[in-house]
Amino acid sequence: MKLAGKAAIITGAGRGIGKATALAFAHEGADMLVASRTLSELAETAEEAQALGRHAVTLKVDVTNRDEVERMVAHALEEFGKVDILVNNAGIYGSIGPLVDNDPEKWVQTVRINLFGSFFCARAVLPVMIRQRHGKIINLSGGGATSPLPNFSAYAASKAAIVRLTETLAEEIKGFNIQVNAIAPGGVNTRLTDEIFAAGAAAGEEMLARTRRQKETGGVPPERAAALAVFLASDESDALTGRLISAVWDDWETMNGRIDQIMGSDLYTLRRVVESKR
Repeated sequence: MKLAGKAAIITGAGRGIGKATALAFAHEGADMLVASRTLSELAETAEEAQALGRHAVTLKVDVTNRDEVERMVAHALEEFGKVDILVNNAGIYGSIGPLVDNDPEKWVQTVRINLFGSFFCARAVLPVMIRQRHGKIINLSGGGATSPLPNFSAYAASKAAIVRLTETLAEEIKGFNIQVNAIAPGGVNTRLTDEIFAAGAAAGEEMLARTRRQKETGGVPPERAAALAVFLASDESDALTGRLISAVWDDWETMNGRIDQIMGSDLYTLRRVVESKR
């Protein structure tokens, strides 16, 4: 088992990618605290993890509330005595439509959940990981991080910020044997897909057409992102840090033997491409 003896915190773990990640971690031997704003969904995740022989506890947490996030980490320490892995999965699309038509409060709330929530969780768990002198932080990025995503400006901006936060934090704490990486999960059919259909024309014809195709074909299984999360949480990915990895398009399953090469390059990072001089 790749995660035997490890203790994890997973936010947004009641459904979709978060739940798939929790169950993948359970299969690999990890105990966990699963958190979200909906306890009924968390209970199902925890029960399935417990059926695999894991110690799994639930906690209702709003990741934009610093006090609740601090209590979450304290509760994990009470249960497990340590925190080896943090998966920042909680996120929303939020405001959909042209920026000029977006409700400012909803736009800001999207950034609070997607970006500030990840910041609060990382900040709360870092003292624990620094004392341990080891840890893994896995952030969920997504559409708009590396290319424009019209009509989803709050989501795109927050997910691009997640990548730069990942890269920056990775540099800050690499001396403590803590790795920080981000996942681009691909087109997974989750409740966010339903939000696009509910938004209708505000989402834009191109996004609606793409989402219809994704719905019809089944999209990317959430287990694909979960498998990547297992790799990033395991000892196999030690020394790989500050990278954005696509669960679908990057050959992460063979990365173990190439980590030194990757870390000596700009692969899987956000960089500005410049015109070469001749």
